[in-house]
Amino acid sequence: MKKNIITLLSIFLLFASCKNETKTDTAKAKKKEIVFNKENLEILPIKHATLVLNYKTETIYIDPTGGKDAFEGQKQATYVLITDIHGDHLNIKTLEALDLSKATLIGPKAVIDKLPETIAKTLVTINNGDTYTPEGFFVEAIPMYNLPEDETSRHPKGRGNGYILTLADQRIYISGDTEDIPEMRNLKNIDKAFVCMNLPYTMTIDSAASAVLDFKPKQVYPFHYRGKDGLSDVAKFKTLVNKGNTDIEVVQLDWYLKN
Repeated sequence: MKKNIITLLSIFLLFASCKNETKTDTAKAKKKEIVFNKENLEILPIKHATLVLNYKTETIYIDPTGGKDAFEGQKQATYVLITDIHGDHLNIKTLEALDLSKATLIGPKAVIDKLPETIAKTLVTINNGDTYTPEGFFVEAIPMYNLPEDETSRHPKGRGNGYILTLADQRIYISGDTEDIPEMRNLKNIDKAFVCMNLPYTMTIDSAASAVLDFKPKQVYPFHYRGKDGLSDVAKFKTLVNKGNTDIEVVQLDWYLKN
């Protein structure tokens, strides 16, 4: 009898242990928020404006911030793209903490001028209108700026870059910090668009939705949506987009998971 009780107790403890392990694994998976699609392109949101794109042998960090811990478990970067000089896009401490010994770092002149030459294997300067064609994909730098264009602008035209990446036969738009400028509204054939929306730094959800409805990406990922008054209403953004065009898929990832 005593032996049977011990056996039952062991089974119970084993079940409880497995159950707890499952919960832990699920929590970790949720934090990574991994998205796969048919082109074998992997999109991993890190935080705010920071993300990682994996495709074949390439790993692309966009605006890496958050320190080394934010990239725990990620593949080593082969390319790093930086949009602007502000701390939520250009974080030198994070760049110095990461192993960029095999990486090409790409950014506008205002960004490159702030970096030590030894921070990455290669530094490449591209400004609005420039292109860069490493083997395997294509990078185009486009404007990002605030409206109106005056001395009060936090993001003057020409300083920072938005980017269009052609990767895995997909045209991927990274907005950078911008408002719904004509250069955004006139985009063509965008498959995936990462669009900012936060006041007072970029634009309202209404402006973002209006611009998206103009350039009609196949998918739009709202990101960079934390402002002075908290998080923007991305659910309303999705409603506005889907009301205007049901063919545009709004993909909501969690960019602000609490640790």
